[in-house]
Amino acid sequence: MLYRKFNSLDRETSLLGMGVMRLPMDEQGRVKQQEAIELIRYAIDNGINYLDTGFTYHGGMSERVLGMALKDGYREKVLVADKMPIWLCKSEEDLDRYFEKQMKRLDIDCIDMYLVHNIIPPNWKKVIKYNVLEWLQNRKNEGVIKHIGFSFHGDNALFKEVIDAFDWEFCQIQLNYVDRDEQATLDGLEYARQKGVDVIVMEPLKGGRLTDKVPPSVQKIWNKAEDMGVVPVDRSAAEWAFKWVCAQKGVSLVLSGMSNMEQVKNNIEIFSKDDISDISDGEKAIIDEVTAEYKAKIKYGCTGCEYCKPCPQKLDIPSIIDYLNCWYAYDKTENTKFEYSNWMTAFGSDCVACGQCEEKCPQGLKISDIMKDAAEQFGK
Repeated sequence: MLYRKFNSLDRETSLLGMGVMRLPMDEQGRVKQQEAIELIRYAIDNGINYLDTGFTYHGGMSERVLGMALKDGYREKVLVADKMPIWLCKSEEDLDRYFEKQMKRLDIDCIDMYLVHNIIPPNWKKVIKYNVLEWLQNRKNEGVIKHIGFSFHGDNALFKEVIDAFDWEFCQIQLNYVDRDEQATLDGLEYARQKGVDVIVMEPLKGGRLTDKVPPSVQKIWNKAEDMGVVPVDRSAAEWAFKWVCAQKGVSLVLSGMSNMEQVKNNIEIFSKDDISDISDGEKAIIDEVTAEYKAKIKYGCTGCEYCKPCPQKLDIPSIIDYLNCWYAYDKTENTKFEYSNWMTAFGSDCVACGQCEEKCPQGLKISDIMKDAAEQFGK
């Protein structure tokens, strides 16, 4: 396992971190606790020392299972990252309420890496309204939080605003070779680096969409790289994606949500290769070609401008369209359906075709038809 040094930490972290958010499940949709504990401990035994969870993951079972896995001396081997579910907070008092519940679930007396979860415009307003930054600093002064950060899903302009608003030690952004110009973007990565803020990358495989079912047209490009001698034969789609992220200047750690032993073993093997951060011009060209191919498979031309909001039925229309685009572009991976079903609060089936959004859409999209398509594809 390769390691890197955070600016704010006095210890090295494994370049690969484990996202404890896609744990093995049984047929009833419940976490297989013992299997999950074995998975986490295997990862720790084989060099992973950064574990990331969240209040809402698996309905709270992620925190509980992680707490169980950290018994028997495993707590001392790792850094634990958890997040404040700011969107659930209705008052300043909720900050303490959720935090204490997290500590109880984890059954630990200190959280190493604590993040404000999912910074987007409405959540950032709550951060300011409820004095979250002051609360974080007070908790750090008390010693129950060691390092302060945030996870981000807004745009580049908001990312820079947030970076400049507080003396953050680290942040977590979504980044992969397809989404390099989305959300914080590569420009944001560089901005954080210049500010001395360590950057953790999430979704390096785009929730498994870049690996679970590789479209034939994409596989043809990967095969071309092998035929040309650009890379060794049989490089996996996962290694291609991880390599691109690790090669970006300013990346301190890469998170992967691993749900079975095969994924854990494969990822540890990839992150034990000395050349994981090295990428040639030929490799970059191949990855750019794959990126273009994926983007060409996008079905609905939504720009995410959000002019369609607010929806009377409380649909997050851009997010639903994004899930639907991912569904088609990445050959209908189950992770896309899982995220849509579990992370959205209103669905395509809730659309009443009132037409208000269509009147405001600059792209002229037939949004009611798209919502119907989402309902048909995802079952709700």
